Amino acid sequence: MSAPVSIGVLGCADIAVRRMLPAFTASPDVEVAAVASRDRGRAEKTAGRFGCRPVHGYEALLEADDVQAVYVPLPAALHAPWVEAALAAGKHVLAEKPLTTDPDTTAHLLNLATERGVALMENVMFVHHPRHEAVRRLVTDGRIGELRAFHAAFTIPPLADSDIRYDAGLGGGALADVGLYPLRAALHFLGPELEVIGARTVRGRGRQVETSGAALLGTPGGVTAHITFGMEHAYLSRYELWGSEGRITVDRAFTPPADFVPPVSLHTSAGTEEIRLTPADQVAATVAAFVTAVRAGYAPGEDTLRQAVLLDAVRRRSG
Repeated sequence: MSAPVSIGVLGCADIAVRRMLPAFTASPDVEVAAVASRDRGRAEKTAGRFGCRPVHGYEALLEADDVQAVYVPLPAALHAPWVEAALAAGKHVLAEKPLTTDPDTTAHLLNLATERGVALMENVMFVHHPRHEAVRRLVTDGRIGELRAFHAAFTIPPLADSDIRYDAGLGGGALADVGLYPLRAALHFLGPELEVIGARTVRGRGRQVETSGAALLGTPGGVTAHITFGMEHAYLSRYELWGSEGRITVDRAFTPPADFVPPVSLHTSAGTEEIRLTPADQVAATVAAFVTAVRAGYAPGEDTLRQAVLLDAVRRRSG
């Protein structure tokens, strides 16, 4: 039996405290060694809650010999320097999405991880939920005929004015925060040849970042993908696959609770079939995937890089 992966957390962000640290501590394959913060008191409070060692300062965590891997939940604009520092220190890295704010830097970090023989994984959790593979099987088995189009949306209600996702200097904006989900879903189902045809983003209520947008993408074979995203909207988390003979819809697609029974609706001329799957914890599944990557010393980065290229193309096309 392999020893647990010893992990340190670089910062006390909400997602770390609310989702990832509980998942790390619940996994028999992970040992949380330390939590670091630039605020000593915050590090002590968070570390005490999860039974690990507080560390004052991010550099000190990267120097720790008992830390094998690092989780980076910092604001997007800070990912690149701290991920690079962690890789340079020989640590495996799980970084919050997006990995960086531009594709060239993403490619550099993925190459650096390969050179160092360590795993670098972006924390896009929904792709590890088994229902998306079940949907892919329905498409592959021809249950909706030939695939014609993909539609996806992820929108959330307005955030507090102080939220970092409204801060351009920290890499905020709806595209990188919520737009990434439907775009990654399109990539997941339609493949790496997907290209951006057109895009539009909007800044709402005098914000310094885009708060909503949409993009049209397509494959060389003529399958189109329409994605919608926003963070000043009614909540919606959904995708649809349309074929020549039917349609598949998936609700609560991107951030379902662990106890949620995820229905997949198959619509054909014969009627609608509700395919009920067993609940699955996509956060735990992501932790398991990271452990596997750490033990292999490598994490596939092709989708992460292609996603970065597509996000950049949407940004450029939207002007």
